[in-house]
Amino acid sequence: MKSRTTGPKHHEVFTTLLKEIQEGVWREGQRLPSEAQLTERFGLSRITVGRALRDLQAAGVISRRAGAGSFVSRSAESAGARSFGVLIADITETEIYEAICRGMMASPLAQEHALLFGSASRDLPPGDAARRDERAWHLCQQYIEREVDGVFFAPVSTLVEPDDINHRIVRALDAAGIPVVLLDRPVTNYPDPGWHDLVGIDNRRAGYVMTMHLLDRGATRPIFCRRPNSAPTVDARESGYRQALNTRGRLEQARAARLDPDDADAVRAMLDAEHPDAIVCSSDRTAARLMHTLLRLGVRIPHDVRMVGIDDVDYASLLPVPLTTLAQPTLELGVVALSMMLTRVAHRDLPARDTRLRCEIVVRESCGTPAPSPF
Repeated sequence: MKSRTTGPKHHEVFTTLLKEIQEGVWREGQRLPSEAQLTERFGLSRITVGRALRDLQAAGVISRRAGAGSFVSRSAESAGARSFGVLIADITETEIYEAICRGMMASPLAQEHALLFGSASRDLPPGDAARRDERAWHLCQQYIEREVDGVFFAPVSTLVEPDDINHRIVRALDAAGIPVVLLDRPVTNYPDPGWHDLVGIDNRRAGYVMTMHLLDRGATRPIFCRRPNSAPTVDARESGYRQALNTRGRLEQARAARLDPDDADAVRAMLDAEHPDAIVCSSDRTAARLMHTLLRLGVRIPHDVRMVGIDDVDYASLLPVPLTTLAQPTLELGVVALSMMLTRVAHRDLPARDTRLRCEIVVRESCGTPAPSPF
C-alpha cells in the first residue's frame, strides 16, 4: 500500500529542519521559528508542521516547551546515533514484516541511527519450529551482547504460553534494560495488554470489516478459515467475524474451519459439511493456498464461493483470481514503530502504548462484486 500524501509533506519539513540544524543554521539552545511561522514558510497546515516537530522531538534533536516554543536540544552530530535490533521470528511465514522494515528505513527518523536485522526463520524448512526458536533466542543474545539501544520484536506465530520463546526473549531484554517495541502481535493472551509498546492494526476490526463486506454482497453462509495453532492475531480476526454475524442476528451460523489449506481432503470435507458460499480467510497467505486447493477441486471463485483475505501482500493481485483483501499500511507501521521506539528510549517511565493503524479494503474479483465498500 502506498504512503499517504501527508507523509512526504511532513517529511519535507522534518528533513529541511534537520539539515539546517546539522549545518548550524539553528544551534544548540536556540529557539526555532514558531509553528505559525513554519506553516507560512512551507505553505503547509499547522497539523503537518506539528507532526514534523514531534518527530524531531522523538529523535532527540529538539525539545518543546509549552508556551515557549521549540528549542534545539543538541546538534544532530552530538545527538549520538543509536543502534536498534530487529528480531523477526517468522519473516518467511508473515510477508508484512519486510514491508514494515522498509518503512522503518525510509523514515527520516532513521537517518541518524542504525538498524540491525535478524530473522530466525529465513532459510529454514517450513515447520522447523525448534530451530526457529533456537535462532530467535541466539539473535536475542547477540543483541544483548552488542548492547543495542532497543529491539523491534515480531513474536513467534504460535499459541501463547507462559514459558514460550516469546516470553523468554522479552524477559531477557527487560533484564538487560533494553526497550522493546512489538510488531503486529502481543506476547500475552487477550485481555492481558502486556507491558511493552505495540504497533499494528485492529485485528478484530479487520475480521469484522471483511465479513461485513461479504454479507453486504449477498453471502448467506460465510465461514472463517484459519490454520491450526495460529497466532493470537488470528483469534482476534475470528472474533471480528463472529461479531459481524452477531450484528446481523446470525451468530448461530458462525463457523470456523481449522485446517491445512493445502490438504485437499480436509478442504473437501469442510465444503461437504458446511456448504459455505463465502470464506473469510485469516490472512492472504491462507487465502492463496486455499484458493489453489479449491480450484483443483473444481470450485469456481467467486461463482461458487466468494473469498476475501487480510493483509494485501504483494502477490494478492497476482493469484488465479485476484484477491479482495484488507490492506495493512505496512510502510506507515514501520515509521510509527521507529517513532515509538525513540520516544520509549527517551522516556522509559511512560505507560506501555498500543497503537493501531487503520486499514482500507482493496476490492478485486474474488469477492464477486467489485463495488466500493462502505468501510
